[in-house]
Amino acid sequence: MQDEHEHPDVLSVSRRGFLKGFGAGTAATSLLSPLSVREAEAAERGFVGPGAVPVVLTVNGRKQTIQAEPCVTLLDALRNRLDITGPKKVCDRGTCGACTVLVDDKPVYACSMLAIEAEGKHITTVEGLGTPEKLNSVQKAFVEHDAQQCGFCTSGFVTAATAFVRKHPNATIEQIRSGLGGNLCRCGTYAGMLLAVADAASGKGGRA
Repeated sequence: MQDEHEHPDVLSVSRRGFLKGFGAGTAATSLLSPLSVREAEAAERGFVGPGAVPVVLTVNGRKQTIQAEPCVTLLDALRNRLDITGPKKVCDRGTCGACTVLVDDKPVYACSMLAIEAEGKHITTVEGLGTPEKLNSVQKAFVEHDAQQCGFCTSGFVTAATAFVRKHPNATIEQIRSGLGGNLCRCGTYAGMLLAVADAASGKGGRA
């Protein structure tokens, strides 16, 4: 009777051969760092990162290329890589609106959008809305109504208000209050801001 522990020709590799083969395979795998393995897997799946990659951003009509990790927000890319400081980093949680920019003419919290997501889109910051010599209607109205104090929220309000005025000319105070509800002012200068936006919406401040 054949011993139940005997397995003739089921596996022809000896224990010593198996260990030698395993050692060679381990040595080959160890040549790839964990980061290299992850990058290879990511490339195979169409992912990028985790290291810095080229990101092309079109900001205020100018196309620029930066090196940024995929986790970098649009706000950090603008402020820290392109030195565009109009959008402010205040709450960094998408709640205050101080970092508002226009992406394809729509208001967006820059702290809540990845820079890599903005590739191929047109980004406008407060710097691209007007100049000290030629203010747009909202900027002009903010000056006329003294609608700012500390200034941290002002650029976000002006940017969001510009998008609002373009979409809602002749808006009422209630519509303005509702439409700009995503922007907060810690100084409480809402009265001046509402009047400024109302003037810009009615055309008194010129073209937005």
